[in-house]
Amino acid sequence: MRTTSDMKITIGHLYPDLLNLYGDRGNVACMMKRCLWRGIQAETIEFNTGDSIDFGKLDIVLLGGGSDREQRIVCQELKKIRNQFRDYIENNGVVIAVCGGYQLLGKYYQTDAGRIEGLSLLDIYTEQGEERLIGNIILKSQLSDIPVVGFENHGGRTYINSCRPFGRVLYGAGNDGKSGYEGIIYKNVLGTYLHGPLLPKNSQICDWLLERALKRKYGTVQLEELDDRLERVANAYICRRFIKKKWGRNMRYKIENAAGGI
Repeated sequence: MRTTSDMKITIGHLYPDLLNLYGDRGNVACMMKRCLWRGIQAETIEFNTGDSIDFGKLDIVLLGGGSDREQRIVCQELKKIRNQFRDYIENNGVVIAVCGGYQLLGKYYQTDAGRIEGLSLLDIYTEQGEERLIGNIILKSQLSDIPVVGFENHGGRTYINSCRPFGRVLYGAGNDGKSGYEGIIYKNVLGTYLHGPLLPKNSQICDWLLERALKRKYGTVQLEELDDRLERVANAYICRRFIKKKWGRNMRYKIENAAGGI
C-alpha cells in the first residue's frame, strides 16, 4: 500500500465568482487542511466564468450555492462541457455539489419565474415551494458513524426518484420537507442542501470524499486518523440541543434506528 506522502489531490472549485453564496470556500479549506495534516499534497484551482475546465486534471470538483440568476449563468457555462462533466462523473470522479450546485446536476428547477434547465447528470428535479426551508438540520448517514449536522436554506423541493439519499433526516426539512430524506449519493457524487459549511462540521464526510478521490487515482488507500475530538464534542452538543428537543428521551433510539431504508 502506498504512503500518502507521495500523493497529490487537485480540487477544482467551479465558479466561486457566482456560486459562493454560503461560504463554500470553507469546504475547500477543510479538504486542503485535512490533506496537508496527513502529508498529502493538495492544490485548489478556481474556475470562473469563461475559464476552460479540464476534468481530466481534477480529483475533486466543488459546485457551491448561488441565487437563481447565478444558477442560470453557470448552467449555460456548464452545458458547453456537459459531456466531459458526465464522463467525469460516470468514471467515478468525485463531486460535492451544495444547494444550487446540487439542483444544477438535475433535470430542471421549476421556479415562479420560469424553468431553469439543469444538466441532467442525475435523475432528480427541483420545484419551488411556497416557503423557504430554513434552519438547523441533522441527518443519519451511512457515510458517518455520528450524525451529520448543518444548516439548510432553500426554496426548492428536490425529488430524487429512486436515487440513494445522502441521509435520513433526524431534525429539519431535507430535500422536500416531506420524504424524510436529504441529499443524494450517486457513485462518487454527493449532492446536498447542507451548509455550515458542511465539511468543517462533518470531518468524516470530508474524509469520505478525500478517500474516494485517492482510491480512484492511486488504488488502495488508508487515510491516517486525525484527532477529531473537538469536532465530536461539537457534534454531540448540536444533537443534544435539537434532536432531544424534538424526540426527548427517545433521542438515542431515533439516531440508532434512522438508517433504515438508506
